[in-house]
Amino acid sequence: MIKEIREKFNAAFTKEKYDAYMQKIEALHPGSLDFRNAETPVFVPADFTKNMLDACEDIIDVIVDPQFNKITERGIPDNVKVPGETNHPEFLVFDFGVCENSEAGLEPQLIEMQGFPTLFAFQVFHSELTAAYANLPANFSAYLNGYNKESYTQLLKEIIVGDMDPENVILLEIFPEQQKTRIDFYCTEQLLGIKTVCLTKLIAEGNKLYYMNNGIKTPVKRIYNRVIFDDLQKQEGLGNVIDLTKPYDVEWVPHPNWFYRISKFTLPYIINPHVPQTYFLNELKQMPGDLENYVLKPLFSFAGMGVVIDVTQADIDAVKDPENWILQKKVKYADVIKTPDGNAKAEIRLFFFWKKGWLRPKAVHNLARLSKGKMIGTRYNKNKEWVGGSVAFFEKG
Repeated sequence: MIKEIREKFNAAFTKEKYDAYMQKIEALHPGSLDFRNAETPVFVPADFTKNMLDACEDIIDVIVDPQFNKITERGIPDNVKVPGETNHPEFLVFDFGVCENSEAGLEPQLIEMQGFPTLFAFQVFHSELTAAYANLPANFSAYLNGYNKESYTQLLKEIIVGDMDPENVILLEIFPEQQKTRIDFYCTEQLLGIKTVCLTKLIAEGNKLYYMNNGIKTPVKRIYNRVIFDDLQKQEGLGNVIDLTKPYDVEWVPHPNWFYRISKFTLPYIINPHVPQTYFLNELKQMPGDLENYVLKPLFSFAGMGVVIDVTQADIDAVKDPENWILQKKVKYADVIKTPDGNAKAEIRLFFFWKKGWLRPKAVHNLARLSKGKMIGTRYNKNKEWVGGSVAFFEKG
C-alpha cells in the first residue's frame, strides 16, 4: 500500500529468507500452525489507518448507546443465551477490506465485526518475528495508541487474569487440539500462565465449575471464552457436555452473548462511509434493482459459511427465515498487494480491548489476511502463494 516500501520489500524477498522466517514461526509451538502464513506483511499509510479508526469510533458510539442492548436482544438466539451478561465486552475486532473507491483510490470498508477474541497472543510473537523478517522501518508499528509488546501483554493479562490466581482462569474451547487457530491457545498459555480446557472436560457440581489440573480438581472462576456456539451446535460426538446456558458461578471474558450482539446483526444500525449499507432482509419492502451489487449473509454463521456472493432473486426467494439474514452492499476489494505471481487482496482486523473502568474500548493491535480468491480465508486460497495470515504495520502519523 506504500509504493516505495512495497518495492523495497519485494526486491529483497527470497524464498530462503521466507523459509527461515517460517521456521521461527513454526518453532513457537511445533506442529500447531495450521493455517498458511503469507510471505509479506501489509504496510499501511497513516491516512488509511485514521479512516479505519474513525469508522470504529462511529461504531463504538452505537455500542455505548444506552439503547444498544435493547435493539440487539433479538440477535442472541434463545437456545444459546447465557446468564450473567457483563456491561460490555472486553474484546472487539473489526475487519476492514482494503477496497477501491469511486475515484480508483483506496479506502477501508468494514466487512464484519465481533465481540469476541481472535489471535491476540499469537500476534505478539508473530508481529515481532515479521517485523525483523521485513526489516521494518522505525516509523511503523503493528500496535496502535502507543502500545508495544510489553504494555499490550500486560493489558491482556490484566483483562483475562486480573487479580485471580492463573490456575482458576481457563481458556475454554471445544476440541482445542483440533482447531486451526490452536497456536494462539498455546501462545496464550505461554503469555498468561493459564490452561486450555476442552468443554468436554469441564466438570459441573451444582453451580460450580472445575477442571482437572495435573490430576487435581481445580475450581474455575473465570473463563476466557473461545467457544463459538454456532460451531458448537454443529459438533458431533460431544457426549454429555455441560449446558453453558445454566447460571454457573463463573466470570466470562468476554461473555458469550456479546458474540451475537456485536456481529453482522449490528451492521444495519451503523451509518459511516466506511461501513457498507446493510439491511435486515425481512425489513426490505422492495429489493434493490441491482442485486448483483449486494452480498447475502446469514446472521448466525462463522468463517464465511453460507454467504452468497453473486445474489439473484432466486437466492432471496429461497430464504425461509429472512429475519436471520442481511443484505449488504458489495465492496470492491483492491488488488493492492503486488506479488510475483499476481496481486493480492488484503483485509485488516483491528483489535480493541475494553478494560473494566474504561468508558470506551481502545485500539491496540491487529492481524491481516491476504487473498487471491473471491473471499478471504484459507478455503478460498488453496494452492496459492503470497496469501494467508499476516500482520499490518501502521505508519506513525
